[in-house]
Amino acid sequence: MVASLGLRAWWVTGSQQARWSGLREAVAQACEVAGSTVVQREPTVEDATHGADACRAGRADVVVAVGGGAVIDAAKAIAALAANPGDPFDHLEVIGHGRPLAREPLPVVAVPTTAGAGAEATRNAVLCSPRHRLKVSLRHPGLVPRGALVDPELTHGLPPSVTAFSGIDALTQVLEPWVSRRAHTMSDALCEAALRRIGPALRTVMTSPTPQARETMSWCALAGGLALANAGLGVIHGFAAPLGGLLAMPHGALCAAMAAPGVAANLRALEQRQPMSPALARYDQAAAWLVGHADATRHDLVPWLADLARRAGVPSLAEAGLVREQVPEVVAAAQRSSSMAANPIALTQDELSLALAGAIQPASGG
Repeated sequence: MVASLGLRAWWVTGSQQARWSGLREAVAQACEVAGSTVVQREPTVEDATHGADACRAGRADVVVAVGGGAVIDAAKAIAALAANPGDPFDHLEVIGHGRPLAREPLPVVAVPTTAGAGAEATRNAVLCSPRHRLKVSLRHPGLVPRGALVDPELTHGLPPSVTAFSGIDALTQVLEPWVSRRAHTMSDALCEAALRRIGPALRTVMTSPTPQARETMSWCALAGGLALANAGLGVIHGFAAPLGGLLAMPHGALCAAMAAPGVAANLRALEQRQPMSPALARYDQAAAWLVGHADATRHDLVPWLADLARRAGVPSLAEAGLVREQVPEVVAAAQRSSSMAANPIALTQDELSLALAGAIQPASGG
C-alpha cells in the first residue's frame, strides 16, 4: 500500500518505537524511510511545523502513522504542512485565518494502535496551541488517509487507562453523531451498529479484556470516525477541544468527564424548549442499547455515563486543575467550536455553564 503512494516514507509514531519496529522494517522493504517524527504528547502547532520541515527536507512523499489518535493527527498535520510551507496559522480554524490549503497534502497511511479516536477516517488534524490555550483543526479532504490498517491485535497490551479513555472517546463518537442535527441514513447505520455493541465491549476491555471485546472496540472506533466525519459531533467534543488546551488531561478522559453533564444539558434544553425533537427519542434508544435494558430511557443514560467515568478513574475537572473563574473562557470557546454546530440543540451560555460546572465538581463528589 505504502509503495503505491510514494517512494520515500516519513515515519510518525509514539514513544514506544521499539514495539512497532517490525512494521517499520516492513515499510522499509517496500520503499525508503526518509526519516521519522516521534510524538510524545498531543501534538502542538510547533510540533507539526517542525515535523513538516523535517519531512520536506527529507524529500518524503508519503507519511505513515503508527499510533493512537495523537500520532495520526500529528502525521496528518505534517502531511498538510510539508506540502504547504508557510505560516500554519493561515490554515488553522478559530485561532487562524482558516484558509484552504493551496496544495494537496502528502498521502497518509494510518495504522491505529488504540481503539478510540477514529482519526484514520477523518479529514481533520487536531493540534494544540499552548499560546492560545486551545485545540483546533486543520481541515482538508486530502487529510483522509489513503489507506488504514485497523488490526485489533495492535491494541492488545495497552495500559488500562489508555484502553478506558480511548474507549469512552469511541463511545461518545457514536453517541453524538446518532443525536446530531446532521444525522442521516449512512451515519445512522454506523452509529446503531456500534451503539448496540459498544456498551458490553467497553466494560469488558476496562476490566478483563478479551480478543473479541478488543475487536469490537476497534470496529466501533472506526465506525465513530466515519460517523463523525459525515454527521458531526456535539457538546461533549465542543467542550473537549478548549479543555484540552487548558488541562494536561488526555482527550478521552475529557470526553469521559463531559459525557454525563453534556448529555444532561442537552436533555434539559430539549425537554424544556424542543420537547418534540426527534433527538429525545434517539437518546431513549441509545440508553436501551448502552444500559442493556429494553425499558431504559434517556434518564438512565446520564447516571450510566457518570458511572462509566467513575469506573475508568476519570478525575473531575477541578482535580485536573480547572477553576470556576475559567468557566466563561471555556464556555465562550466551546460555543465557537466546530463540534457544537451539530449538537441537537443550540445551548445557551447559562446551559453550557451549568454543564461545565457539573464536570468541575460532580454531584457525587460532595
